[in-house]
Formats: sequence, C-alpha cells, structure tokens
Amino acid sequence: MGTMEVDRGDGRTLNQMRPLACSRNILNRAHGSARWSQGNTIVLAAVYGPKAGTRKGDNPEFPNLGKQEKEYEIILKRTLRSICLLTIHPNTTTSIILQVVGDDGALLPCAINASCAALVDAGIPLKHLAVAICCGLTETGSLILDPTKIEEQKLQAFAYLVFPNSPISVIPKVSSSAEEPFEHGIITSVTHGAMPVHDYFNCLERGRAACSKISEFLRRSLQSDSSNDTSKAR
Repeated sequence: MGTMEVDRGDGRTLNQMRPLACSRNILNRAHGSARWSQGNTIVLAAVYGPKAGTRKGDNPEFPNLGKQEKEYEIILKRTLRSICLLTIHPNTTTSIILQVVGDDGALLPCAINASCAALVDAGIPLKHLAVAICCGLTETGSLILDPTKIEEQKLQAFAYLVFPNSPISVIPKVSSSAEEPFEHGIITSVTHGAMPVHDYFNCLERGRAACSKISEFLRRSLQSDSSNDTSKAR
C-alpha cells in the first residue's frame, strides 16, 4: 500500500510528535502534581490521597460535565485504576483533579500522561506506568501521530492508545509471578470514526513505537533529582 504525503500545518512528518514537556511538584496543597504538555495541549493534574474513607460523596463531583468530558472521565478512571496497586492502601480514596490549560488536540492522551506523572509525584504505588498517544487516519488514508485540534477535526477516524511502561524505581517491588511482557501489552484503546482493521493495527504499531519514546522522556523526567526542574524533549 502506497503512502500519500500529508501536509501538516506545523511542518511535522506523519510520525512526528509535538514537543513534550513535564514539570512536577508544582502545587503546594496537593499530595502530588504535574503539568504535562504536548505542543499547545497542556493539562495540569493534582493528586489528593490516599485518604481514609470510601463513601460516595467524599470526592468532588462536577455535575456540569458535557458528554465528551464524562466519557473522558470514565476512560481515565478505568485506565488509572488498572495501573494502581489498590491493595496496598485498602479502604482509602485517591482523587485526581485535572485542569485543561490548553486544548490543541489529543487532549485525553495528554490528560492520561499528566495523571500518571502526578500519581508518581504523590508516591502512589503503581503496577507500572502508562503512556498514551493519539493516532489518526486522514481522509486520504494516511496515518498521523499526535494530531492538533485542526487536524483532529478533519480526521476520518482516530484512536486513543495507552501502553504500559516497564517498572522503574518509583514502583515498589512486589511478587513478579505471572507477569505479562510489557512491550506486548496495551492498557486502553478507544476509537472514534470508521477505521479499517488493517489501519487500526498500523495505528497500534506506530502508537507503540511513539509511546516508547514518551516512556523514555517520562523516565528521564521522573529520575530527575530536582522535582522543580522542567524537563523538555523534542
């Protein structure tokens, strides 16, 4: 199958992501916090907990959320619960509050990446880290990574993909029996629009390769000695 070149407004190639940036420990009252940006899409995440009690109503609720925000909330909760070691702090609640500073496309993956960095900053025990990316199918049949808002609106279909990252020093040692190979796993996959099966599998391949780069960036950021420093990558 031939590849048709796509003119991206910011000059990137099809497989090129926008510049990444991450800073942690930026909110004094939160137990953990992170600011994650992919180009002009910027999300601020704050973690509160773990705190005693699991009663409904203990966590803040936002009744005015729109349909898309509610969908994102469900996906975020499901994704983040899957990477947390919930048995270490039983009968407790951990809240994650997200603020969208800028939305220039691929908002949900950016929110997941910000949340994961904030969970680590709060010292929440994790099974592994999670990294997310958006891969889109253009009307001409080309696949592009990390679309901007304008690109996203013109896509025939797109997929939000979340992959696991190998355990690193921030994750406590637990029994490693029956572990799955991390490089072959996928945590979350959400598609919008009509995407042929072969294009979806190509999205998985490109998304996994992109997330390995995000993983390396996240690893360097988390291993930074100064939590107030801002890490940047291109």
